[in-house]
Amino acid sequence: MRSPRSHNSTTTRQKQPNPLSFGVLLKSLAISSLILAISSLILISLYIVFFDESYNYQPSSLLIRTFQKNFQATATRPHSHPPTNLSHIVIGMVGALKTLKHKTAYIKAWWRPNVSRGYLFLDRAPTSEFLPWPSSYPPFRVNEDVTRLKVYPKIANPIQVRIVRSILEIFREGDKNVRWYVMSDDDTIFVLDNLVEVLAKYDHTKYHYIGTSSEFVKSNSDFSFDMAFGGAGYILSYPLVAALSTKLDDCIERYSYSWFSDLTLHECLTDLGVILTEEKGLHQIDLRGDISGLLSSHPQSPFLSIHHLDTVDPIFPSMNRSDSINHLMKAAKVDPSRLLQQTICYHRPSNWSFSISWGYSAHIYENIIPRSTLRRPIETFSRWRNASRPFYMFNTRLPTKDPCRAPHVFYFDSIDHRVDGRKTKTVTTYSRVAPRGLVSCSSSGNHSADSITKIEVYTSPEFRLEMKGKDCCDIVHAADIHTTRVIHRSCMEGEIIA
Repeated sequence: MRSPRSHNSTTTRQKQPNPLSFGVLLKSLAISSLILAISSLILISLYIVFFDESYNYQPSSLLIRTFQKNFQATATRPHSHPPTNLSHIVIGMVGALKTLKHKTAYIKAWWRPNVSRGYLFLDRAPTSEFLPWPSSYPPFRVNEDVTRLKVYPKIANPIQVRIVRSILEIFREGDKNVRWYVMSDDDTIFVLDNLVEVLAKYDHTKYHYIGTSSEFVKSNSDFSFDMAFGGAGYILSYPLVAALSTKLDDCIERYSYSWFSDLTLHECLTDLGVILTEEKGLHQIDLRGDISGLLSSHPQSPFLSIHHLDTVDPIFPSMNRSDSINHLMKAAKVDPSRLLQQTICYHRPSNWSFSISWGYSAHIYENIIPRSTLRRPIETFSRWRNASRPFYMFNTRLPTKDPCRAPHVFYFDSIDHRVDGRKTKTVTTYSRVAPRGLVSCSSSGNHSADSITKIEVYTSPEFRLEMKGKDCCDIVHAADIHTTRVIHRSCMEGEIIA
């Protein structure tokens, strides 16, 4: 037997590969670089041909569609949804049977029977005076008995727990295709078309807590500046309510000492890591008296809601509260996008400034006043309760008897449609309720507006006012005419309103 050593010595050795020469390596790198350069050139050419509009080459439409379908597929959203509409929103109103008779007029002003989705939550079942339950009202539900909760002995304010648990109860109704839950008091007025438009800009598949703070600084200070006030209405996305539904009772136990349902909800959502998104078109109205100054200088945001109408004067001076809100809703039904949106323009020959709050009021000033000033509400209202300054969460102008700074005030009277040439215009008319009772502004050349009794405002119904957009306007006025026309138009680029 031969040893392994002698075997190895007689076995033919396999030929080992020779290392690449330096020249061969360089050649391989050159070929790879050339292939990469050609590929890049092809991709750039394809981009120019199919996507660069400045390139004039026009390939066949079939080739374009095929290429773009394949190359742009990765840019589309993984989950596309149809636009939000009213059927995606469920509204929960919370009230008490004791005060229901005084609230139903407010509900009927905006609720759309067989169209709106939602429920009116009550503390107990309706009595015979409300039965049979009108089909023009939202269906009612009686809140669950909070005395049966394990945490009940610790609860500081059972009424507020009933209110906040309405979120849980409305979710348990099991409505289909819900994107948003809107919770409010039973005397909150909503503008539904604007609500849909605003919510459509949010991704309903994410956690959203949308609302507004109080107008009154002390109210926010007492509770939270980051809390939505429920009277104005707050809005929760479906996924957020679904998550909250499994945790709300535990949260109520954690904050059983809370006296305020809105604060309890805010604390629960904060613990979930969700913060408030503010919408300025929601209005708590923690104010007293005449709120015409606020409504005449509404924020540049769609008007969504108004609350506490029983604690302020009727918003139209010649009407009661329910008639006033029904009157405002006449304009809302025609063009909700412009409702309360402020438009400012000037009549230079007379040195007049016009401020129009569409569907509500019109002001004439016998002086040229910049838009930056007219955007501030006149403080016609008073504070919600005793407090030290500052009272309000916004800047105001104090009422004045200065004839150069005090407005002639006109209120919304009627709305109709008129044919102007080949186009139909929406015409809102604003009438003077009372004389201003001041002398003319001598510094403006003594052009008095005392003779003006009506203002007609012309808008184009086919063009909705874009969210947070603005109209500009022109004035048509003749010295011997008692009616002045204001023609809304699109603002020119860079137009200064001053």
